[in-house]
Order: sequence, then structure tokens, then C-alpha cells
Amino acid sequence: MGFIVFSERFCFMEKMWAGRFAGELDRLANDFNSSIRFDCRMFRQDIRGSISHAEMLAKQGIISGEDAMQIIEGLIGILEDIEKGKLDFDPEAEDIHMFVESVLTKRIGDVGKRLHTARSRNDQVAVDVRLYLRDEVEEICGLVKELIAAVLEQAKSNADVICPGYTHLQRAQPIFFGHHLLCYCMMLIRDIGRLEDGAKRMNVCPLGSCALAGTTYDTDREFTASSLGFDGYTLNSIDGVSDRDFCLEIMSAFSILMMHLSRFSEEIIFWSSWECKFIELDDSYTTGSSIMPQKKNPDMAELVRGKTGRVYGNLMALLTTLKGLPLAYNKDMQEDKEALFDSIDTVKMCLKVFAPMVRTMRTLKDNMYAAAGKGFINATDLADYLVKKGLPFRTAYKLVGQAVAHCIEAGTVLDELSLDVLKGFSPLFEEDVYEEIALKTCVEKRISAGGTGGDSVAAQIAYVEEFLK
Repeated sequence: MGFIVFSERFCFMEKMWAGRFAGELDRLANDFNSSIRFDCRMFRQDIRGSISHAEMLAKQGIISGEDAMQIIEGLIGILEDIEKGKLDFDPEAEDIHMFVESVLTKRIGDVGKRLHTARSRNDQVAVDVRLYLRDEVEEICGLVKELIAAVLEQAKSNADVICPGYTHLQRAQPIFFGHHLLCYCMMLIRDIGRLEDGAKRMNVCPLGSCALAGTTYDTDREFTASSLGFDGYTLNSIDGVSDRDFCLEIMSAFSILMMHLSRFSEEIIFWSSWECKFIELDDSYTTGSSIMPQKKNPDMAELVRGKTGRVYGNLMALLTTLKGLPLAYNKDMQEDKEALFDSIDTVKMCLKVFAPMVRTMRTLKDNMYAAAGKGFINATDLADYLVKKGLPFRTAYKLVGQAVAHCIEAGTVLDELSLDVLKGFSPLFEEDVYEEIALKTCVEKRISAGGTGGDSVAAQIAYVEEFLK
């Protein structure tokens, strides 16, 4: 983020908690304890929360309206100066909360010291993280929708392109390539549902919980929650400051999203290999080799696949950090932010490169069709042909298996067996069998809802289009 700049001043800032201590904090310990280098990205949310808190204090008569106005104007000035690059973050500040409060006090004097009335950094950071994560989840959902639109565009272009469907990485049954791509649309739609569901559950305001026990001041938590766009406020003050379930839930949703991107990446890598060659990625999303001039490597897809482990690791790190913590707040919880922020940055970066990579990839339709013609992927249809003639499925299955074995030995495929040879396996075979096991027939006659048939693919496309509206 371009606006995160640290000043070069290295004089110690006076700590807001300095009254209890006679000596100074060791410089190394100060650096170890500080979080300003990463939590400074929450400056907007911190200032927003402070403005709402000041308004509530004035509304309740805890501070004067004049003091609140001076505080709010000071905070707005700080926000504008940071965004314009006129105010650098001080590396000597312990965190973003102390930085903002310190600058405010320097600018407006002792009135700025009234801002922290009826508030602790414990509930302050809890509200900042929720506000920040809420903003980021909204942006990420938008990026996922852009990817869905790109996949849908390819699915519509390839709605009638026949390719082999796989199980166990073995050619299994013929499908439309559009049907295969639409599977990823369904995954990504569920990802948005998980993110939105987590964001909804997260949308309660912890501000007013103070350190852990609430406050003796007559605060209005409902006002603060409403002014910050929350659906309500946390009902237990200890839970309000110690809860990081919402981070874990969103990071879990990120992990599932990345798993889907990783699976898609794996298929893109497979499809673009010379062994498969179903697609060709645009030059903009591939790289070459330092010594092999013929190479065109799907590095972007490989990086997405690799970065998935990074997002998993962040989730596991935070789960491990939280698992043994007593109530309420502990400094260990400062570790939530780097893991969370890194996951957010990684997910956004992957989505931003993935959508155009998918949108610009080229389908090699002839190669797909040729591959579908091999591997006996119409064998199930040949068995179904016999079942429709009255043969029990298991009997038909065995006969077709024997026919496949014959083809392998003879170096041919089912479509090319003569009717006399087929009748040697069963007298039920007639001339119409060839039409029944033609690839296009095999795909089109799968009329079950959700299948690969043309009507089903059209219905899936309509569903995704409606979702994107």
C-alpha cells in the first residue's frame, strides 16, 4: 500500500501506559512489542471507530459537545493527511491506536486525551479488525464475482465443445467442456456464500466492552454499533475483546476458496501440457525457460497452487495461537493480524491474476474431441444400449467389458467394431448402436438435471447469470 510510509525519527514516543513504569522499555523489546509496522493499514478503520466513539461520548454527556467536535475535526485532519502522504507513520509508536491518539493530542492538546474515555485498546483493536475485515471481504467477494464472470464467459463459448471427463485422471465419460467449467462457477458461488455468511456473523460491535469488564460510564453501545454499520453489539464484554472466531471463520473461507483455485490451477496446468494440450494460455500469463527456448510455462497457475499452502498455514498458525489462551485479552492475540493480512493480500493477488488468465485462455477444440474419441469413454453408453434392449445392467456391463478387452487386443475402439463382431458379444446389437455410442449422442442424451446435456448446461448458465445480477 503506497501510503504506508514510516518516518525516520527514532526518538522514543512516550507510552500511553507510562505512568506505572519508572524506566524505559528496552529498544529491542520495544520493537518486539510494537505492531505499528503492520496494523497501520487499519488507520481508516481506527479513525472511523474513534469518531463514532467521540460522538457517543458527547451524546451521553460524558464529554462536552465542543470537545467532541474538536476531537472529530482533529481525527478527520489526521485521516486526510495520511491519505495525502503529509503524515508518516511513526515507527516508535506502539500501534496504530497509540499513533493516532498521540498525533491527535499533539494537534489539539489535552482535549485529545479525552477520546480514550470509556474505551480500552482491547475493544478498540477488536472493532478495528472487524471493520477492516468487513471492508476486505466485500472487495474479495467482488473479485470472486469477476472470476465467475470470466469462467462463465468461457463456459458459454465452450457449451457444445466435447471433451473427455475424468475420474482418477483416467478418461471416463464424454462431457461438454462448458459443463466442466461451470463446476468451478458453482464452487466459487459457494465461496461467496461462506464469506458473506461469515461477514454477517462477524458484524457485531465489540466497542464498549473496554478491557474486559465493561465500564462505569453510561455509554450507548447501540448508538456506536449503529453508527459503524454493525447489526448489533457483542452481548458479553469478555467475549467482545477475546473473540477471534470471526478471523478464523473468514480465514477458513479463504482457505476453501484457495483450494478451489488450486484445483482449477492444477487442471489448467494439465490441460496446457503437451501430453494433453486442451488449452493454450495467453503469453501474458506464462513464462519461458532460461535455457529451453521452446518452453511456455503456466507459472501463474503454479504460483496460485503454491500460495494455497501459505493461506492454509496462516489459518493453522492462528488456530494454534488461540488454542491455549485464557480469557480475556492476551498479547498473543496481536499475532492474529499478520496472518490475517497476509491471507487477505494473497487471496486478492491470486484472484486478480486468475480472472484475466481464464478469460484469455484459448480452447483447442479439435484436441479435446480427439482425446474424447479414445479411452473407451462411451463404454457406459454401450452398456446402457443393451439395458434398454432388456439385458440386466450387470450382464451388460460384463459383456461391454469383454468388448473393450477385445478392442485393446485388436488395437481399435468400440465405434469401429463391425456389427458382426458386436453380435458375437450379444445378439441384441443392431445397426442403431453406432448412433447410440457416437460422442455427440453420448453427451446430449444425458438429460438428467445437473448433467452434461445441452439443456442442463443452458440451465446452469442461466443460474450463474442470475447469480451475477
